[in-house]
Amino acid sequence: MKAHWDERYSSEDFAYGENPNVFLKETMPQFNTGKALFAAEGEGRNAVFAACLGWDVSAFDLSEFGKMKAEKLAKKNQVSIDYTVGDIQTLAYDVNSFDALVMIYAHFPSSIKSKCHQQLITYLKPGGIIIFEAFSKNHLKHNSENPKVGGPKDFNQLFSLEEIKKDFQGFEIIELIETEVELSEGSFHVGLGSVIRFIGRKE
Repeated sequence: MKAHWDERYSSEDFAYGENPNVFLKETMPQFNTGKALFAAEGEGRNAVFAACLGWDVSAFDLSEFGKMKAEKLAKKNQVSIDYTVGDIQTLAYDVNSFDALVMIYAHFPSSIKSKCHQQLITYLKPGGIIIFEAFSKNHLKHNSENPKVGGPKDFNQLFSLEEIKKDFQGFEIIELIETEVELSEGSFHVGLGSVIRFIGRKE
């Protein structure tokens, strides 16, 4: 997986563009600023957006190239982010230390997906929010019709509403929907896709 993402992020262009995800852009300004953790953050477009809003931003990803691009984007926007390169299972953030957890297309390997979610939840303070968007299990048909829309080809890496409810028990559901969206994010999210969107508050 690391080699895959290093290759994707090694070019000069930003693979998913420099602009934030539309759902995040619409959602994050609704909440008071604080400390936010961005999971599997890639080239930093979403973390930098949050930092521009005044959030104290931490992020992680497997790719050193992702970090370099994220720091370049942060400098361009005159903000700073604390970006760590590493596998989620080896990272050690403090328990109950973040006011927001952001997961935008954070598709972990299916064998550890739920375990990763449980680990990330521990870093979120009671009352903290999660903002989540990722491809649904119905996305495979879109990917097969239009590979440019991107997304995992492993059905088990994709999400269902029931899976979100199970993995994020103990959260007040503010919004949880499956919907189709027209994506225009760089070169690798282009076209109609099926996504799950979730906003929750940790109880």
